[in-house]
Amino acid sequence: MVNIEKLKQKKSIKELLEFGIINLDKPSGPTSFDVSEAVKIRLNLRKTSHFGTLDPKVTGILPIALNRACKLTGFFLGEDKEYVGIMRIHKEIPLREIKKAIKEKFLGKIIQKPPVKSRVKREEREREIKNFEILEKDGQDILFKVECQGGTYIRKLIHDLGSHLRIGAHMLELRRVRAGIFKEYDEKYPTINLYEFEKAVSEYENRNEKNLKEIIIPGEIISEIYPVVRMKKAYIKKISHGSPIYYEYLKNSEDRKNKDRFCIFEGDKFMGIYNVTAEGKIFARPEFVLQEIK
Repeated sequence: MVNIEKLKQKKSIKELLEFGIINLDKPSGPTSFDVSEAVKIRLNLRKTSHFGTLDPKVTGILPIALNRACKLTGFFLGEDKEYVGIMRIHKEIPLREIKKAIKEKFLGKIIQKPPVKSRVKREEREREIKNFEILEKDGQDILFKVECQGGTYIRKLIHDLGSHLRIGAHMLELRRVRAGIFKEYDEKYPTINLYEFEKAVSEYENRNEKNLKEIIIPGEIISEIYPVVRMKKAYIKKISHGSPIYYEYLKNSEDRKNKDRFCIFEGDKFMGIYNVTAEGKIFARPEFVLQEIK
């Protein structure tokens, strides 16, 4: 395992800004792109990207990748998400009927077509709803909680539930409380609001980097999603230049059992993300190699 907290303490603020993530609490109003751009401009970075779009009115967890950590975006996007929201049903109906419909039609693998105003192609696709729980009902307003596969449209989920019940329903409020390994009220990797972000940046500009350093999560946190594989020292240079991983490169024979994606570290230094291909003598090929800064 890679000790992310220990690694964070070792890194300079410059290194964290070059390959780090900030777990922001997006307010209602701005788009996810607006928030990502604001971080880029405020920190004078080359680029930023966010891990999963939130509608302008939706609040909650929006991790922002900094500079070279933007290459990690695609590896985080498919991670499960968790939301808490309020839906309004258009006609009164017993709660047991809503719960029954959820259990029968809106749990497990469902087919969903993106809404009309989405940026993606409107074609049916499979998504998994891990949990859909009714927390409270107040008249026609219902507090709910959903845990789902990344890429699920919650607004559409609520609309489809209302259509299935033949009463109609729409979403009033929504908050994302978890995006993969990033979650609300996490002491280890806290969510920060825009005010706290602005305050930390202002202090940094006045030569006090303590709070800014505290809120940046090292990009090496990818090791909490994919297993870490170690290589024999003799092959490290080849790997750093994008070489595929041959079985003979593996330091531990147990790593041959990996079936999917993994990341390579040399000590606590992240080298890249690889996909198992198991073709002849080749064990895996690179998907992303983190090159040395020259």
